[in-house]
Amino acid sequence: MYHKKFALVSVLLLILLTNTVNSQKITLSNSAEISVLTCGTGTEIYSLFGHTAIRIKDSSHFVDQVYNYGTFDFNTPNFYLKFVKGDLQYLETSCTFEEFLQEYLYEKRSVDEQVLNLTQDNKQALFDYLNTSLQSEERFYTYKFIDKNCTTMVINTLNKIIGKPIIGVNPDSAPTNRKLLYPYFKEHFYVQLGTSIIFGSKVDLKSNQVFLPSDLYNNIKNLKVNDQPICKESRKIIELEKSETPFSWWDNYYVFCLFFVLIIALNKPSIYRAYFGLLGLLGVFFIFAGFYSLHSELVNNYNVLLFNPVLFFILYFEIKNIKKWVLYSSFFSLICLLIYVLILINKPYLGIVTPLIITSGIGLVQLILKNKS
Repeated sequence: MYHKKFALVSVLLLILLTNTVNSQKITLSNSAEISVLTCGTGTEIYSLFGHTAIRIKDSSHFVDQVYNYGTFDFNTPNFYLKFVKGDLQYLETSCTFEEFLQEYLYEKRSVDEQVLNLTQDNKQALFDYLNTSLQSEERFYTYKFIDKNCTTMVINTLNKIIGKPIIGVNPDSAPTNRKLLYPYFKEHFYVQLGTSIIFGSKVDLKSNQVFLPSDLYNNIKNLKVNDQPICKESRKIIELEKSETPFSWWDNYYVFCLFFVLIIALNKPSIYRAYFGLLGLLGVFFIFAGFYSLHSELVNNYNVLLFNPVLFFILYFEIKNIKKWVLYSSFFSLICLLIYVLILINKPYLGIVTPLIITSGIGLVQLILKNKS
């Protein structure tokens, strides 16, 4: 979930590989600790979900390393296209715990540590595995928003070493992915709106895996294996009070609503045409993203019922003054809108798209009445 830009990646990897070669020769002592680090949310978009990493500490051998699966190269060619398509490569990197700590102190983000109750063989196997993968192609993985991120990669690595899927198993009562994600955007309205309308039906399924850092923290905290807690000890490394996000005069629901109140109040055909044109354009983008992207979260996006490409046809028929087809297209779009409302009844973001629904409904009804003859 944590997206970290690095400019000097070649230098960092060179240092990393040098340290790794030396560390592979180390046999961990009995006092070695394996921990999961859970980092708090930040104010930047990439940090809204927090971050998960693995710490290995062995004072006897002066080892204190953090292994991180949330790194990417921002200078990757066609970065944004690859991110949208879903074939952007992330990778495992490593740094000292002190370096890791300084970054989170600078960003004013909390860090919690959970020391795992693992056997000595498992500790050594994990240490060797992480260092070996750093030097191989295995350090790379294709990022997926829910299925493969910094948290799921940590879970998969730990479970691989333990030998069975113990960590990160969701209970049967888990909520949908959309309900899990929605609260993280509450102080960033337009991000909340954007992610709500671009995600398709997959995020409405019940979450079948743990993929958020805070949820993994709670999973480990409550997990027992053979009647023994998997969490040996919990520590607060950085404890900070959550700072309030500064109020934005434009990034809020009230300004958003005001914009649509103005559209309805002015009630000008030219404004409605521009409005319907924008919605239709977004609908075309959602359809294109569903076919183009490898992100399964974007597939089967029922939000095209609101952001309806058919609205483009209404504009064309209006310009050509073909009243019959304006009427048919408007009826069809209004039916799609009603179906959309029914689908959204139990969805958390119904409230924030209500201004769009009302504005579209009024505009379509007006077109129907105007062209009904």
